[in-house]
Amino acid sequence: MSPPERAHRNRRPRRDKHKPAGGGTETIYGRNAVLELVRAGRRQVHRLRVAEGAKERGALQEVLAAGRDGEIPIERVPRAELDLLCDGHQGVVAETTPYPYVSLDPILERAKNSNQAPLILLLDVLQDPQNVGTLMRTALAVGVHGVILPPRRSVGVTPGVVAASAGTCEHLLVSTGNLVQVMDRLKAEDLWILGLEPGTGAQSLDELDLTVGIGLVVGGESGGMRRLVRESCDVWVSLPMREGINSLNAAVAGAIMLYTIWRERGYVGARA
Repeated sequence: MSPPERAHRNRRPRRDKHKPAGGGTETIYGRNAVLELVRAGRRQVHRLRVAEGAKERGALQEVLAAGRDGEIPIERVPRAELDLLCDGHQGVVAETTPYPYVSLDPILERAKNSNQAPLILLLDVLQDPQNVGTLMRTALAVGVHGVILPPRRSVGVTPGVVAASAGTCEHLLVSTGNLVQVMDRLKAEDLWILGLEPGTGAQSLDELDLTVGIGLVVGGESGGMRRLVRESCDVWVSLPMREGINSLNAAVAGAIMLYTIWRERGYVGARA
C-alpha cells in the first residue's frame, strides 16, 4: 500500500567533548577520519600532526602519502602533545577548516542527477555524536543523497561526529535548516516524509512503498521527534519488535530503516 494522504525514544545522549579549537580551526582525529578528510578534499587542511614513533603502516601510511601528495605540512610531535588535544587520536590529528555545510539545493540536484528515487535523511535534535556519526556512515553506505540537521539543539558535524563516522561524513552533503520548512520543500519536490516513530498510529513497513522519493526523519534520543516535526510527516512508520522491547537506539533504528529502504530499491549501486 502506498503512503496515505498527507496528514524512537532512546538512551540519554552523551556530550561531545571534542569541540572545535576556535578561530575557524577544527582538530580532526583518528586514522580513518583523517584519511577520509584528506581524500575528500573539501576542507583546507592546515597541517597534520603525527605522534613520534608511530609506525607508518596501514591507514597512517595512507594518510601520510595523501598528505605529501596534497603538500600538507606534516609535523612529528610527542604523543603526549596529541593526548592533550583529544582522546582516541590513534597517533594522528589534522588541523583543518570547519565542516563545509551546503544548502538544500545541491542535495536535491545530486538526487536528480543520480537517476534514482531521492533518499534524504533528516535528524531531529540528536545530541549524541556517536549516534549522528553512525547514521552518517550508514547514510553513505546506502546511497543517501544528503542529510539535514536542525540549526539548534542538535549536534552538528563536530570532530566527534567525524570520528564516529570514520570520516565518511566528509563525503556526504549535509545541510542545516528549519526541519518543518525543509520538509515542506521536500513535499513540493514529490518526496514522502516518513517519520520513524514507535507506538500507536505508526504503520508497518509492509504497508509502505519504499521505492518512491523519501525523506526519512529520525527523532532525538530522549524525546523522539518534536511535535511540529512529527505533525509534518506524511506517515509514521514503526519497526516490528518482539514482546518486551518498545524502542531501539536512534542510530540502530535509523540504520535498519535505511537498509530496509535500500533493499526495497534492489540495493541499487551496491558493489558487485
